[in-house]
Amino acid sequence: MNMETLHELLRRQPFEPFEVRLSNGEVHQVRHPENVAVAKTRIAIAYPEADRIMLCSLIHINSIEAVGAA
Repeated sequence: MNMETLHELLRRQPFEPFEVRLSNGEVHQVRHPENVAVAKTRIAIAYPEADRIMLCSLIHINSIEAVGAA
């Protein structure tokens, strides 16, 4: 995964929530673009309701999938 692809997903109008699937099997949902920070080699996903931040190297992202509408 590269930062340009992530930036494109975060800029989509309207924004479409997605899941980030990691090489260790973890899955993280991105429900709002303001909860994500993308750097050159890393991503941070904030979970404000849980007072938690997930940090990961971009090389560990296996796939990104759209989250179905509820």
